[in-house]
Amino acid sequence: MKNVGIMGGTFDPIHLGHLVVANEVLNIYNLEKIIFVPAGNPPHKTRMGANSAERYMMANLATMSNDRFTVSDFEITKDSKCYSVDTLREFRKLYPETEFYFITGTDAVIELPNWHEPEELMKLCKFIAVSRPGTQNLEQRIQEVAEKLNGHIEILKIPMLQISSTDIRERIKNGMSAKYMLPESVERYIYKNNLYR
Repeated sequence: MKNVGIMGGTFDPIHLGHLVVANEVLNIYNLEKIIFVPAGNPPHKTRMGANSAERYMMANLATMSNDRFTVSDFEITKDSKCYSVDTLREFRKLYPETEFYFITGTDAVIELPNWHEPEELMKLCKFIAVSRPGTQNLEQRIQEVAEKLNGHIEILKIPMLQISSTDIRERIKNGMSAKYMLPESVERYIYKNNLYR
């Protein structure tokens, strides 16, 4: 049985915080690899700064130096809205004999009961809720979500960089530097393609 992590998100843009979390999970859970899955047309977001092809390219640029990181275009190549449960169903077909770990923030895990087919999603993978700065005392609420959905959620506290994609977009829009917040290759791509201006 292989253990594989899935890290979904808009990655608008992908930054060092995402990569630090992925690397920590990779090491702590001894995963074979982590698949980054940029969202194509996410049901919960209406507007993004970069289009799906640009976000996919940035994810590839950011992860290419780690041979245990890969990027999937499954969600961005779908014409319709794509839910996490659809992605997991497809990955279960593509990777038989694999245990999947879905990596996301504690804030997203609290909202799991509102996701599309949450009980089915819980059958397809285990969740790793990564604690973010300023999110204390959520363990009880996360435990309640796991019990309600009859699933498995682990809480992982790791030293995290307090970086957000929203902050990076705002900095670039306002002509401020976002250096050292994201990989140089991604930073170059953003300026070359005039993103977030």
